[in-house]
Amino acid sequence: MRFWLRSLQQSSIRYSSTLNQIIDKRLNSELDSIRQAGTWKSERIISTSQSAHIKVEHSTNDLLNFCANNYLGLANNSQIIQAAKNALDKYGSGLSSVRFICGTQTIHKQLEQRIAKFHQREDAILYISCFDANAGIFETLLKEQDYIISDELNHASIIDGIRLCKAKRLRYKHKDMSDLELKLQESFNDKNENIIRLIATDGVFSMDGSIAPLPDIRRLADKYKALIFVDECHATGFFGPTGRGTEEHFQMTGNIDIINSTLGKALGGAAGGYTTGPKALIDLLRQRSRPYLFSNTLPPSVVASAMKAIDLIENDTSLPGRVLENAKYFRTEMQTLGFQILGDSHPICPVMLGDARLASQFADEMLKRGIYVIGFSYPVVPKDRARIRVQVSAAHSKADLKRCIDAFAEVGRQFKIYCRRQNKNLMMSNENKSWPEFVGKDADEVERQLTAEGYQVEIKPEGAPTTRDFRTNRVRLFVDGNNAIVKEPRTG
Repeated sequence: MRFWLRSLQQSSIRYSSTLNQIIDKRLNSELDSIRQAGTWKSERIISTSQSAHIKVEHSTNDLLNFCANNYLGLANNSQIIQAAKNALDKYGSGLSSVRFICGTQTIHKQLEQRIAKFHQREDAILYISCFDANAGIFETLLKEQDYIISDELNHASIIDGIRLCKAKRLRYKHKDMSDLELKLQESFNDKNENIIRLIATDGVFSMDGSIAPLPDIRRLADKYKALIFVDECHATGFFGPTGRGTEEHFQMTGNIDIINSTLGKALGGAAGGYTTGPKALIDLLRQRSRPYLFSNTLPPSVVASAMKAIDLIENDTSLPGRVLENAKYFRTEMQTLGFQILGDSHPICPVMLGDARLASQFADEMLKRGIYVIGFSYPVVPKDRARIRVQVSAAHSKADLKRCIDAFAEVGRQFKIYCRRQNKNLMMSNENKSWPEFVGKDADEVERQLTAEGYQVEIKPEGAPTTRDFRTNRVRLFVDGNNAIVKEPRTG
């Protein structure tokens, strides 16, 4: 028997001559180029449950985890685990079916109702992942005569979903409302009243931690009779006062037409995604969405986990505030040290380094100090925009955050990245930079350029009172009534 198994294993790795040629001439060459570029992605193997404190294989030390989407720290919550166990006992491990054949249980309908109520929508539909939800929405909703207008930095799942539909595709510059309006005007030239114009954006952009300007998008959508689709994966459950996401953050709950999101981040961290919106749209997705029709239903234990997570969030409204308080502390302390942190007031805190190899080496040095972070480089982010993406959780204590910040300062000095420890007068006037060439330019365009370079930008009306700011990554833009810059921008 053992000889037979060994022979079977050996025979299973005998490749055809054609496959061998492809491996030698194409695959190995591409793999070598990834290694040489310093962008090889190694998977560290976690030997504990997902948490703020974890262990990895081949290491006996506890690590502080700062790279999980576990924003509320619920991935190993005891109540969620018990809810999953109870569902296993009552409903089994899975359905062995798609939803419309024999894959819908009571708890699937209950969770869909809970999601719709949570977002204050008419209905919701579950998918095995939000990637599937994004793959299903555009192809089902949009036809050849329609337009899909997408932010250039949208998540890969949105981009891939758009590729599946036959609508005309337009792309606007990241968070650029002037460019979005130009694209809407282009689509509006077609007088066919049956045309759908759909603006697609992430609510929070996962690599930058920046927030879509939903009020401005809503204004333009109303002006040009467009719909709005928002992917809320990095907002649902923890962003906004009660965790209802980006639209709640802007005090405009119910103003977004279609929301896709995930159960695999803040809501327990397991798996699953969904679309929520008008009942007619959800009914159409049940009839036509290919990922829904041809994928197995969510396992009962995952469904129960998500429902318990929603219970916890609704019963403890302090959870979203806790993670945002931690994020504010981390951002402030890191910027005081002189690190460039992208994004807005969000627990995604990208520490900009630029060089891909440096980002990888920096992450390795952080691991030696007990801090688990990952370097991100091309093609995940644009070339020469490599970074360490730190993700702060409600489960992190102030001591955890301080330990991470201290490690960044130490490794920063090791690699001669400018940082100075806890000096509130860190950025003195002789280190300031100015941009006389920006006078007269549109402030929104300048803000995008400076933000991409890692600066924090504040736009103020001409003559507005200000206080002295010593940080060299802070820039104020003073504008006239036409949003044109009237004073030479400078740091500090």
